[in-house]
Amino acid sequence: MKSEVFFRSINEGKRTECLKKSLREIDPLLSQFRKGSFVGIKMTVGDEKSTGYIKPELVRILVNNLKRRGIKPFVFDTNVIYKGRRQNAVDHLNLAYRKGFTPGNIGCPYIIADSVFGTDSRTIKVDFKNIREIRVPSLVKVLDDLIVLSHITGHIMSGYAGSIKNVAMGMASRAGKQVQHSSLKPAINAANCTLCGCCIETCPVSAISEHSRKAFINSEVCIGCGECIACCKFNAVKINWQEDTSIFAERTVEYAYGILSQIKRKVFINVAFDITEECDCISGDDPVIMEDKGIFASGDILAVDKACYDLLSETKDKFARGGKIGTHLHQFKYAGEIGLGSLDYELVGALRAG
Repeated sequence: MKSEVFFRSINEGKRTECLKKSLREIDPLLSQFRKGSFVGIKMTVGDEKSTGYIKPELVRILVNNLKRRGIKPFVFDTNVIYKGRRQNAVDHLNLAYRKGFTPGNIGCPYIIADSVFGTDSRTIKVDFKNIREIRVPSLVKVLDDLIVLSHITGHIMSGYAGSIKNVAMGMASRAGKQVQHSSLKPAINAANCTLCGCCIETCPVSAISEHSRKAFINSEVCIGCGECIACCKFNAVKINWQEDTSIFAERTVEYAYGILSQIKRKVFINVAFDITEECDCISGDDPVIMEDKGIFASGDILAVDKACYDLLSETKDKFARGGKIGTHLHQFKYAGEIGLGSLDYELVGALRAG
């Protein structure tokens, strides 16, 4: 049976109306959330220089729709592992507020799910060829209701970024993000190390010790869990970003599957506005690579990402990196193989304008 993907195309300058009409059309999906339930809206504001992120006025429309149903919505994100304004909850929240994501503007709280320094990390056992356990904030283990609100962009490693990336990377703890990005083990940047001892105390296998008044990681003992990255407040743990892109794609799919397996009711909304070559973490004010297309929504994470990608790439795959097509297609294929969702979908409303 084909998965339904709702699509509402946009007329220039009518983004808010496009979203309002889209929400009316996906009422059957939203009606699964019960009155009085806490519904987490997973999204990102991007980093400091990013301008293409989903804007507060659109988030407010979704929040108001949920509140009219007697639901208690909240927006959340997690801290990142790269250097920027979202490495800890204090800077992260201040950035979100500066971008307009205050409770007054969006109509609900904005929460950093993995604590001040990203150390709230729980382990969930899975059984995939690349990943045997995932590391996530404790929120993932207690959250019943989820809306994944994703800004469609390109991505430096996966080529295309939508709901799968938003869940896999965006709902993992900082340790989980490192595991997805690389199988290479971290090391200490001695110039930044203050020998505070946090990583030594945190390491679950005692792979870190003092050496010449600096922390030192024994790579033969290290299991690559990434907990040292999460706890360090001084950017003293070197992150290895090198990884085969196909393996990276598979790990994100495995993480998304593991995370979503914990959550009962889910809706995925892809917003195809201001589409840039890079994701909101690094895009800055980059020019868009294609015109706005509209809003896609489904209860199937794979179907909504595949439908969105297919429609955006009807004439040319602008998500290909250096002219090479393949990483995002491999991600879709692997997601179908492990049962994350369906590659077979029906696009509903494709001819209706916003």
